[in-house]
Amino acid sequence: MAALLWRRASDGLALLRASLLGQLLVWVTATLVIVLSINLVLSLRQGNATAEIVTDNMLLGSARMIAEAVHVDGSGTIAADIPPAALEIFNTGYGDRVYYKVTTPWGNIIAGYEGLAEPRQQMVGQNMQFRDMDIRAMAITHPVVGLSEDGLVTVVIAVTRNGQKALRHRLWWSDFVNQSVLVAAAGLVTVFGLRRGLAPVLRLRDAVVASKRERLEPFDPASVQTELRPLVHALNDYMGRVQKQMAAQRRFVSNAAHQLRTPLTLLSTQAAVAAREQDEAARLEALQALTRSTRQVSRLAEQLLTLTRAEPGSRAPRAEHIDMAVIAREVLEAQAVDALQRGIDLGLDAEEKAPVVGDGTMLREMLVNLVDNALRYTPAPGDVTVRLKCVEDHVVLRVEDSGPGIPVSEHDQVFERFYRIIGTKADGSGLGLAIVREVVDGAGGTVTLGSAASGGLAVTVRLPRRQ
Repeated sequence: MAALLWRRASDGLALLRASLLGQLLVWVTATLVIVLSINLVLSLRQGNATAEIVTDNMLLGSARMIAEAVHVDGSGTIAADIPPAALEIFNTGYGDRVYYKVTTPWGNIIAGYEGLAEPRQQMVGQNMQFRDMDIRAMAITHPVVGLSEDGLVTVVIAVTRNGQKALRHRLWWSDFVNQSVLVAAAGLVTVFGLRRGLAPVLRLRDAVVASKRERLEPFDPASVQTELRPLVHALNDYMGRVQKQMAAQRRFVSNAAHQLRTPLTLLSTQAAVAAREQDEAARLEALQALTRSTRQVSRLAEQLLTLTRAEPGSRAPRAEHIDMAVIAREVLEAQAVDALQRGIDLGLDAEEKAPVVGDGTMLREMLVNLVDNALRYTPAPGDVTVRLKCVEDHVVLRVEDSGPGIPVSEHDQVFERFYRIIGTKADGSGLGLAIVREVVDGAGGTVTLGSAASGGLAVTVRLPRRQ
């Protein structure tokens, strides 16, 4: 049973933490409880002070009545006839006991209780102990007719504190009831106000999670309070980015379908031609063309797959210790045969080590695409050079070629997917530099385009250097 109650309490706390309204109510309630507690402590002190003032006034009145009853009789003896009213004034129904003492200027007790101590100050109430009881006592001096001018009697009056404590409790309880009612009313008003205040937030939530929203339309910032408008602007900005991303994905799918449909149609035509051709030489030529087209489709599919893997969130991030110098040598060795067949001089100018942290597979694909692009767009005879060096906190990779280069006006566009410069005769797909940018962005680096010394294109990649 205890475990069930504990589990339910834990579930309730979890729901409370997950609710904005619940958290606001908790904080407001906690504030009201703290204020109520402080007020009750102050009320207790104030009630005690008020009860002491009332008791002291009663003591002062009683002491004066007793003092006025002290007189000198015919034989010259000082006598004190204690008036009953001086004692009955403390009969408030709480069973208080009254003690008094009247002493002459010479210290003789005329009437009252021996052992009743005199307070330190005159006409000031003081809490004391008498016969193991808590009492409130007061002392006054009063002249007596018939005595010399300095003939003053001292009257000490004391009463137990039952009535004083009861009055303090009644005053405190009254304040407690009043303040509790005020806190409860404030709590109800707060709940109502929070619900009214959070209504725009709830409407915004309903609009965000609406299942029938087919378009990412921006929200109206004026529909919520001023403090929440930055959130609405952020949502609108985020939806704008999502729309751009969705549009880019649609363009990508459309372009990919177009790019695949053309070579696949060509493959089908070439296969049909090869099947119908009777001449052996013509059939061989058709089969060779079919082989080249197959390679192009395969390369396009590989690039599409690489681009998908390079996109943010498509795979778990890796932090491998990579030496770009080793990768550069391996990539150039793999591309050497293709470079020779194209009549291009492929060279490497690299430092012994170029350490970085990142995804080794994607960084290799990035360099493969850079070198492949350079080989495709560089006419023979030509040269492609890969330079690699460490500059302060970065590893700088630079791929230069002697091709036609790219106009400065199109430096930004060439990083878009499937973008190709008008008039280009090379058989590229327009994905190489898009892949390079995705990989470099994922590695926390930068990529820029420039001109090589030979007049061709120079692609510079800067990656954070591993210390």
